[in-house]
Amino acid sequence: MPHQVLGETVRVAIHAPAPLVRAGLAGFVALDPRLRELPQDRIREADAIVVAVDVADASALDLLHRLCDKPGARFLVVVGKKWRADLTAARKRGVRAVVWWDFCSPDVFARSVRAVAGSEESSPSPQLAPGDQPRNAERADHHTAASRGRAVPGLDSREVDVLRLIAEGKQCDEIAIELSYSERTVRYILYGAMKRLRTRNRAHAVSYAIRAGLI
Repeated sequence: MPHQVLGETVRVAIHAPAPLVRAGLAGFVALDPRLRELPQDRIREADAIVVAVDVADASALDLLHRLCDKPGARFLVVVGKKWRADLTAARKRGVRAVVWWDFCSPDVFARSVRAVAGSEESSPSPQLAPGDQPRNAERADHHTAASRGRAVPGLDSREVDVLRLIAEGKQCDEIAIELSYSERTVRYILYGAMKRLRTRNRAHAVSYAIRAGLI
């Protein structure tokens, strides 16, 4: 499948069993004039195929092949809960990016789709789900923030723990109970991590930390 040229319209196919999730993703496509949704029966023509799953595991990778067995098919996987698939296998199946549903804003979605289609300079890699596999597991691609030239600051163990639990959907009061901290301490740790990473809010901090391989 040829890569798209910057500025060209990217043809997008969407597979999402949950009607609300599918409607949301279709809405993201409609918001960006550079994206155009294709019907399911034209999936082989898509420059990027978006697949939404709750848990990304071996069966989800099998689903990708059933959806489109065309050589060179490129997938963006939107994950609702857990990433449990082998990263090397995901890359071989055509997965070129993973976006967590909680952080899938219209802008993040559009940029990820264009990157998967090859219309941007580098593609984001499938990201390791916090706590699901060893942190030194091989990634499907090496285009992290560090390899793009941005210095990646480190996090201390408390900051890693807090960001990991936020990535799992927990609130500050729940994190405080789990880590035996006060809620005020959790917020202080979170603020410190945001400042260290130079991020705007907690979602930005978690998203950046995952991309950079910090959690």
